[in-house]
This record gives sequence, C-alpha cells and structure tokens, in this order.
Amino acid sequence: MPYDKLVDLPDSVRGALPEHGQEIYRAAYNNAWDEYKAPEDRYGDDSREEVAHKVAWAAVKNVYEKVDGKWKRK
Repeated sequence: MPYDKLVDLPDSVRGALPEHGQEIYRAAYNNAWDEYKAPEDRYGDDSREEVAHKVAWAAVKNVYEKVDGKWKRK
C-alpha cells in the first residue's frame, strides 16, 4: 500500500537513507504502486508491492550511491 508519510516507510529504508532519499523513495513507490496496479503491467511474477519497492530503490540510486556503507548524494 502507498506510504502517506516518511515515518510509514519500512525501517530498512528509514534507517538507511537520508530524509531527501526517503522522500524520493516514497514518491517513486507511490507512483509505481498506481502505475503497476494490473498484473499484466508487471514483468514476471513479482507482486505489486515487490515492483513498487524495486522502482523506488532504482529512483533513489539515480540520485544517491552507497559509499562506505552509507547512502551519499552523487
């Protein structure tokens, strides 16, 4: 389900990303949640939630990279 606030994000996201990264993640996740609603819009057998999480992490990786175990802006 979509995330209304940053505090609603999974602990693995909130604990790893800076606030701006969390905002990117939330926006991308919520958009993908809506975009990939129908199973025929998804590749393979991934659930709607799995696809939304993959899209969200991909969006974060466009702006951030992991350096020495921490997410830093590129």
